[in-house]
Amino acid sequence: MKIYQVEELVGITKKNIRFYEDEGLLCPERDPENGYRDYTMNDVRQLEKIKLLRKLSVPIEEIRLLQKGRLSFSECMRQQIEQLEKEQASVELMKELCTKLKSEVDDVKNLDASGYLEEIKNLEKGGTKFMDIEKEDINRKKKTGAAGAAAVFLVLMILALTSLCFIVREEAKSFFPLLILFILVISAIIGTIVVLIQRFKEIEKGEEYEARKY
Repeated sequence: MKIYQVEELVGITKKNIRFYEDEGLLCPERDPENGYRDYTMNDVRQLEKIKLLRKLSVPIEEIRLLQKGRLSFSECMRQQIEQLEKEQASVELMKELCTKLKSEVDDVKNLDASGYLEEIKNLEKGGTKFMDIEKEDINRKKKTGAAGAAAVFLVLMILALTSLCFIVREEAKSFFPLLILFILVISAIIGTIVVLIQRFKEIEKGEEYEARKY
């Protein structure tokens, strides 16, 4: 089957399917006639397993070890439970710090951040995980870049559309070919918006960034 069919069956974007292939977690066969990937139901089931494990925040490297038989599933789940317990403890500590800030600081203008940052630094040394600022900044940068490129393209398309409307008004004889161009421009604008929305969703899922952590 084709990749778009796998995308519909599993609910994973084509980009992320390619990502898992690049990571060696999925190895679809190739059609000997044209060299295109030919996905099977076994590939679909494999992707479902990967999706489930990633939903549970199991690292890419651990999934790879599972597939190679170098890590048992029970051991993987035990490690993940320990990791989730650590994260839960981190959340509780963050809640305590927020409660402390609420009681000690009445206005952000009076906030002496340095002391609290030092406290956070000490907590991080003990294993507490706070917000990953780098990830948030990278995602924001990616979104800004994608939105900027889409905005430039849309402006160009709108200018082209405006020009077409002017030409249609001036030269009624060439209406049909201009109508085709008009439809193409409108389709390009709609397509750009759809791709931009899809890209934002991919950035939010963060698979590319997640791979850097493991």
